[in-house]
Amino acid sequence: MERNLPNILVTGTPGTGKTTTSEMIANVTGLEQINVGDLVKSKQLHEGYLAEFDTHILDEDKLLDEMEDMVKEGGKVVDFHTCEIFPERWFDLVLVLRADTQPLYDRMEKRGYNQRKLQENIECEIMQVVLETARESYAPEIVIELQSNTIDDMESNVDRVKQWLDAWKTQHGKQ
Repeated sequence: MERNLPNILVTGTPGTGKTTTSEMIANVTGLEQINVGDLVKSKQLHEGYLAEFDTHILDEDKLLDEMEDMVKEGGKVVDFHTCEIFPERWFDLVLVLRADTQPLYDRMEKRGYNQRKLQENIECEIMQVVLETARESYAPEIVIELQSNTIDDMESNVDRVKQWLDAWKTQHGKQ
């Protein structure tokens, strides 16, 4: 089934600006933002809590069942740090946000992340784990790596997405 509007996945290591960027994209384009972390908590789509990493244990099946109808029509900006769990058919564009270690560290520290979670996420970013996973999970032409160190970076990224969306609409006769 062809969607009326595309779905965009915004992913990256925690602290790279996924939620802020997704909100900005939604505001500029009129697409609807889905913050998967909030959805998991509000709909109890988890199997409990892992205190050591200060995170919920995701129930992937429940999450995918919950989201299937949400993304079917298109027009969604999905914001989550994990990307490989989602079916490839759900997304027309996958944005992988990247940040230098210093701004990333500062953002996570400000959020009160414990030292273990902070260290693991910094290592994850340095090793490009999310980027490599996205490249393995989706068609290479839809995976875009974007720097997200500053508000200027975020605004530039949002402008690029707006241009991409306009081109998508033209290409699919959805003006």
